[in-house]
Amino acid sequence: MSNSYLPEHIIRPEILALSAYHVPSATGMIKLDAMENPYPLSPELRDEIAQLTANAPVNRYPDSSAVLLKGKLRQTLAISDDIDILLGNGSDEIIQIIAMAVAKPGAVLISVEPSFVMFRMIATFANIQYVGVPLKQDFSLDLETMLTAIAKYKPAVIFLAYPNNPTGNLFDYAAILSIIQATSGIVVIDEAYQAFADASFINEINHHPNLLLMRTLSKSGLAGLRLGLLLGRSEWLTQLEKMRLPYNIGIMTQIIAEKVLHHTVVLSEQAEAIKLERAKMSAFLATIENIKVYPSKANFILFRVHAATQIFLALKQQKILIKNLDGTHPLLENCLRVTIGTPDENAQFCSILQAILSKTV
Repeated sequence: MSNSYLPEHIIRPEILALSAYHVPSATGMIKLDAMENPYPLSPELRDEIAQLTANAPVNRYPDSSAVLLKGKLRQTLAISDDIDILLGNGSDEIIQIIAMAVAKPGAVLISVEPSFVMFRMIATFANIQYVGVPLKQDFSLDLETMLTAIAKYKPAVIFLAYPNNPTGNLFDYAAILSIIQATSGIVVIDEAYQAFADASFINEINHHPNLLLMRTLSKSGLAGLRLGLLLGRSEWLTQLEKMRLPYNIGIMTQIIAEKVLHHTVVLSEQAEAIKLERAKMSAFLATIENIKVYPSKANFILFRVHAATQIFLALKQQKILIKNLDGTHPLLENCLRVTIGTPDENAQFCSILQAILSKTV
């Protein structure tokens, strides 16, 4: 075969340099690594969904505009009629749509670091320059450095996660407003964990023409459906809709999500249960010597411990899977992230972690 057919001669070098997003196998594990809601839907609701899916016309394409689902989302999330909705196959597709849409020659995408890794990866996919602005040591927003970067790079788009992933904290509200006002580009606030934070920028959309807001149902118990949404003014979403692939929201996602959104009290109760468990687990971890626990407004907790990778592997041997962040960013040295699970899962994690640490001290 001719050497001209080799991938390294055809695929962009920055893609060749990437590592694929790795999702570890969780078979047989207590899975506390991916910020999922640990609670299943009620048997009654699952029976209703089974009836719906049994009669779904899967031989037909889904409603490309997802009109019924958008209507239910608007009602459930109290989205005013002057705000448009764009749906994506998870938030990842929405990030990709935005990055591709603004990727003019020389365009820049800015985010903070450490933050959601897909901001950087999708910037590479879309062939747009990425600039990561470091957070402070306590993971708070460095407003002065951010404003300096905005003045220097004049970004086409800024992505900010609120609360931030993987740190779990909410950035200062006024500081984010300063960023929105300082840039001539778009600011996208990713509120993936809003259900656990009781804080949102949704009421700012009508006051700031360059503000867009992302939400997802993945953290609220519907991760398997892969449904994300973008909220913003029609002048933006009309253009971004051109980038959305036809039929990107499958029929099963549409009918199941719409059904579950008729039962939001269940999701709210589960979110409250997760918040209570978060408080209990944070308090417990804070009692363990040599662990630094960071405050969280999400459904996970970031903590720092000596020999984090060793601890991570020891937990894995005991069938507990969490996220090892050691080595992913200098600010995350010796950091681990644990998703809030069920009370029993959390108790097992805490007990096993404490036993491992007692042996490694």
